Order: sequence, then C-alpha cells, then structure tokens
Amino acid sequence: MSLTSTKNPRLQGIRRAAAAGRLTEDGLAVIEGPHLLAEALRSSWEIAEVFVTAAAHQRNETLIHGVPAPITELSPRAMASIAATENTQEIVGLIRQRQWTWWDLLTDKPVILALDGVQDPGNAGTMVRSAEAFGASGIVFTKGSVRSSNGKFIRATTGSIFRVPFLEGLDVSDLLRHVQQARLPVYALAPKGSLGLREASLADGGVLVVGSEGSGVSAELLSAAKTVRIPTLKVESLNAAVACSVALYSMQQGRERT
Repeated sequence: MSLTSTKNPRLQGIRRAAAAGRLTEDGLAVIEGPHLLAEALRSSWEIAEVFVTAAAHQRNETLIHGVPAPITELSPRAMASIAATENTQEIVGLIRQRQWTWWDLLTDKPVILALDGVQDPGNAGTMVRSAEAFGASGIVFTKGSVRSSNGKFIRATTGSIFRVPFLEGLDVSDLLRHVQQARLPVYALAPKGSLGLREASLADGGVLVVGSEGSGVSAELLSAAKTVRIPTLKVESLNAAVACSVALYSMQQGRERT
C-alpha cells in the first residue's frame, strides 16, 4: 500500500499525535527512525504499522523485512508531513505500549526511579536510559511528568523505555501507598539534602525520587523521604538528569560493595 497525499486523514491523525507528544486515537505511540524501530522489534511492545519511503525501504531492507506488521509506503512529501524531526530518516512506526503493573517493578531487591513532575523530555529520557544502565528494576512517572508517548522523550531513551517496566500518571499518594506496602526506603535528591550519596543505601532495594528542574521534589514526597545531596565544587547544583545519573551510578556501586 502507498500514500502520497499529505491530507490523508490517517496521516493527519499521526501528525497531530506526534506534534502533541501523545498517543494516536487508536492508542498507538509514534516512533521515528531505524534505530528505534529495531529496538522496538526486540522488545515486548507491539508494532502495529510502519510507514517508509521507497528510498528508506531500500536502505533498510533487512530491517523492514523483519517487521511483523503492515508496511505502508509514503511519498517523500507525505513522510515529511508526519515526521517530527527536521532531518527525517524516512521511517515512522506506530507501536502499542506494553502495559505494566506495580508488581512488574518489584524484583527481589527492587530499585525504582520515580520522576516527580519531570516535564523536560530530553532530561526524562536521559534518566530512563541511566536507570536501565545502572540496574533500576522500574520507573514511575508521577502526574505532571512527560508522557511516555512523547517523541523527543522516546528518542532520548534510545530504546530503554521499551525494556524497563514503568508506570505513568500516578498520584503521589498512590506511589507512597505502594512503597509503604513494599516497605521500601525513599530517597529524594535535593541540593541541601541531609545525607551524602554514600549514606543512601539501596542495597536492599528502595526508591530514588528526582524532581523537576524548576520545582524540585513535591512536598508530599519530600515529607516521606530522606533527602540526598550530591557534593559539587564551584557550582551550586547539577542538571536534574546529570544528578540522577550520578546518584544511580553511586548507588549501584554501593550495592555491589555489599
């Protein structure tokens, strides 16, 4: 099947979803590029359809051949109308996210990263990538955080979001209820935290909370957490994604020492 008109209703729906960073009316996330398509193929997410130009199909013949879903060929103009990136690689996929439960995040000694109102998609994506790199068992996005369907966010995770269990849109009260039932310690990053990184042990599991750049961690979560600081020289604080990555790495090292 091929489409050439930029006014096609299906393409217009995909364009609206991609521009808003939300799911399509069919509940599908929009991904772009051969790398993310390859990562999605290796994951438990369902690929519903792939759009590709003739040139990109030829360049990525082996990858496209392995897609267990309908392939729709677009003219370059039609592809440009739905691509979210300026220099499109002429491959757009529609994928259905895997639905996780709280229990999917709990391992024997779970390490859960909680993003509390983190809205910047680049920062949030970096945090998710670091969470996978440093052994987190799951991720929680509280209400007000970036949507997992946001294209820039998905690209920033470089595929990690397809593999790490996550929950999104949770009320802080629901998160705390789950955490208390699991008897997990909660640590929140704060510039003037009461504990140093070496004192914040996740050896037996726990939750690391990272707040937004502007507001930090919400008062409700702060009241239930021990605050953790990252010592710095000559700068007052770190970018939220950098601080999160440093903390996750340090805590992973601490687990390995125990």
